[in-house]
Amino acid sequence: MADLHDLTALEQGAAIAGGELTSADLVEHYLARVAAFGDRVGAFVTVTADQARAEAAELDQAPQRGPLHGVPTAIKDLTLTAGVRTTFGSAAFADYVPPVDADVVTYLRAAGTVSLGKTTTSELGTSCHAESLVAPPARNPWALGNTAGGSSGGAAAAVAAGLVAVAQGSDGGGSVRIPAAICGLVGYKPSRGVVSGGPLGSTGFGLPTHGAIARTVTDAAAFLDAMAVPTVGEPYLAPPAPGGGYLGAARTAAPGRLRIGRFTTPMLVDTPVDPACVKAVDDAATALADAGHHVEEVAAPLTPDIWPLFETLWYVLSLAPIPPAAEPSLLPLTRYLRARGDTVGAGQLITVLAELQTQVRQGLARLAGYDLLLSPTLAVPQAEVGWFTSADEPGEDFDRQRRFSPFCAIFNVTGQPSVSVPIGATADGLPVGVLCSGRYGDDARLLAAAAQLERIAGRVDRHPAIWTDAPSATVNGV
Repeated sequence: MADLHDLTALEQGAAIAGGELTSADLVEHYLARVAAFGDRVGAFVTVTADQARAEAAELDQAPQRGPLHGVPTAIKDLTLTAGVRTTFGSAAFADYVPPVDADVVTYLRAAGTVSLGKTTTSELGTSCHAESLVAPPARNPWALGNTAGGSSGGAAAAVAAGLVAVAQGSDGGGSVRIPAAICGLVGYKPSRGVVSGGPLGSTGFGLPTHGAIARTVTDAAAFLDAMAVPTVGEPYLAPPAPGGGYLGAARTAAPGRLRIGRFTTPMLVDTPVDPACVKAVDDAATALADAGHHVEEVAAPLTPDIWPLFETLWYVLSLAPIPPAAEPSLLPLTRYLRARGDTVGAGQLITVLAELQTQVRQGLARLAGYDLLLSPTLAVPQAEVGWFTSADEPGEDFDRQRRFSPFCAIFNVTGQPSVSVPIGATADGLPVGVLCSGRYGDDARLLAAAAQLERIAGRVDRHPAIWTDAPSATVNGV
């Protein structure tokens, strides 16, 4: 058998079901790698080694629950996990231990996955880089001087470095897809309502949702099946699940003949797009056309005119409840966003939401005939650790972020499913992703199309050098 971390999540689950290995084997293998490389790539804030070992031992004695039974994973530090330190990426919550699980944590545990701990995120999930005061910065395992992105940067760093095969993330403006593109992974944001956001009442105006970061589309689809459990009380009606599940759809890699609209014009700001990002779209469009799909150039569904509306919404989204005494411990960017959010009155917010909905409806109506939209994931494929925060003032940090990622967030506004697929590479070999976005509720077709593109592109399971590094025999006594 190959090294255990060479196996995909589904291969690991199949090996456990076939008696070739145990969940305990996988947990020990991954914990050794986390101890050796976790801080180097800034993947984890908290490691729950003892809990993971205990859960694995129980699962090894339990009936098979599904294709991911016994497979190690990790939970983003923005996601409530009962009894486990959860900092939300902030010194303001450095010692917070939630009394309850997020619904998604409950469902992943019920599917038989084993969490190794909490992965690094940006403070309160507000930025596209994961550099905080509670953990080392999340770094791209392909180039450790570069950010792994955010806000699910630690999850992407963990998967790309071979510390888990698949990880939970959340995406309110690209936070799953951005780090996936940077780290050469698949980042899947499902349609609004597919995955419960409970038990908290705040829904972030429907922008955030839980998603998956994985090495393959099928692993991401299996993880989505585990998370996508109908939940009473959800504010958004879940689209019907496909027969055979999302994994079944991805495994077909046969979405039917699609009408695909491609564009490379940024939507949140007028900014240049790196040639490597444009080439990745060109290559993906050619591959999809060769597969029999109709691909044509279209205008982007929305334009930079929408930025003031989205900007106002993002300011308000930063206003998570913070103990007043802890406010000074927040990062400058967070304080900047919250100060502006405090100036937004209820009347202004209602007006912004109404105008945003109007523009989204108009934009989607113009593209109603297309099954898939194809664009760059990012305007720039990589950024160095500290580049965003090195700005002279927080407003410039925020502006650098929208110029770096002007494509992803619109699909949080529309609620459409959207996935970043690793397609290209920069001149020095670093990953470049493309963004495929489907019709609302049509996650099955999007997953099938992404799996087809993945197969055609042939870039599955390319790994950074750290992948083949072996943990020292003396690391933590292992």
